[in-house]
Amino acid sequence: MQLKSALRKKGALTIAATKERARSLREYKRKRDFAKTPEPQGGKPKGPERLFVVQKHRASALHYDFRLEAGGVLVSWAVPKGPSLDPKDKRLAMAVEDHPLSYARFEGVIPEGEYGGGTVMVWDIGTYRLEDAETFDEALRKGRIVFTLNGKKLKGSWALVRTGERRWLLMKRKDRSAAAVDIATAKPRSVLTRRLLAGIARDEGGDIAKAATGDPG
Repeated sequence: MQLKSALRKKGALTIAATKERARSLREYKRKRDFAKTPEPQGGKPKGPERLFVVQKHRASALHYDFRLEAGGVLVSWAVPKGPSLDPKDKRLAMAVEDHPLSYARFEGVIPEGEYGGGTVMVWDIGTYRLEDAETFDEALRKGRIVFTLNGKKLKGSWALVRTGERRWLLMKRKDRSAAAVDIATAKPRSVLTRRLLAGIARDEGGDIAKAATGDPG
């Protein structure tokens, strides 16, 4: 009985994933001059698993961009304080424009004066799955997205809950991957290159002093 129930749930999740509507990058492209910024313009899914990425971004202020693959793009939130492994923490996450899938591995410098000008690091990357038998669009519309992450740094059950038009809360749910450790401070380096923000800025011709303010003291 339990096996049949699990198979039905898995099947429902698979069906839900195939019914997602395609999402637009119109707003993303409107804000950027691709003759000046090295940011990618597109990208296609590379497999059946859903991608997630967290990018540490020292722009006008330090924040973390939390992105989930859905509808052929990366649906994105800006998280000022970054993710927390402590279920007691409710981190503000502001919904921003969708990004192309190829952005998931973008690490480098956006020129000053361009939208989001500053240094970008791939702080974590991996895959995720929705925990409920509904499409991403349905969860988004309801304002509650519950999912399991399988990243290099972030794992286990998480939730995004909408509290306003663009305001959401990113929360770790209670499980064995929850912890009181400050993961952003404990593991500050890129999962792709092991660089700190200052190192990325130095290598890519960015503002090293500005980038360094986003690294641990």
